[in-house]
Amino acid sequence: MSEPTRAVKVWDLPVRLFHWLLVALFLFSLLSGKMKGNWMEWHMYSGFAILALVIFRILWGFAGSTHARFSSFLAGPGACLRFAKRLLSKAPAYVAGHNPIGGWMVIILLLSLLLQAGTGLFANDDISIEGPLYKFVSKEMSDRLTAIHYYNFNVMVFFVFTHVAAVVFHVFVKKENLVSAMFTGTRNLDAATEVPAARFASSWLALILFALALVAVYLVVKRPF
Repeated sequence: MSEPTRAVKVWDLPVRLFHWLLVALFLFSLLSGKMKGNWMEWHMYSGFAILALVIFRILWGFAGSTHARFSSFLAGPGACLRFAKRLLSKAPAYVAGHNPIGGWMVIILLLSLLLQAGTGLFANDDISIEGPLYKFVSKEMSDRLTAIHYYNFNVMVFFVFTHVAAVVFHVFVKKENLVSAMFTGTRNLDAATEVPAARFASSWLALILFALALVAVYLVVKRPF
């Protein structure tokens, strides 16, 4: 007999929009990078958009809603080990926001994306595409950063597949529909578990922070001054 659950509002709209926009842009970057040619220009634009999203998510990790904040899901080794042990059973591992292991995966992915977008600003394809900051480094340095950009993407793909595998594991083994929660913002948690009420930050604040992230990327890319 399954344990009784209750629906709890966890993910705010900014986090959900960030997540699915990032998924779409990551897939587009993957395809456009593989297709090369004229698609490389769009690949760069996609990278600029990803950089803006990552900057926003970092800001939202300090100023956002309860479960969006880094302080709410970054845990020490002990908490990660205890949660890993709970994963060995088939019982749901109820956690309102990111679990201790998933929280560190968020950080790894954000850092990987930041490295990817950052190196892309200096990269070149030896044909016609150069990052907006290419001229500020030597050709040798640009080639090195281009190599990091290439290899980091493969590392990032590995972490993305690991993330997807973990979500599939939770859906089919732990019976927790994390995909649905990222659409609706609501998770089903153990009815017997006390979950402190989450504080939801203003969507207007999220819009302001995202606008600041867009301005920051624009200033880096266009350098209008």
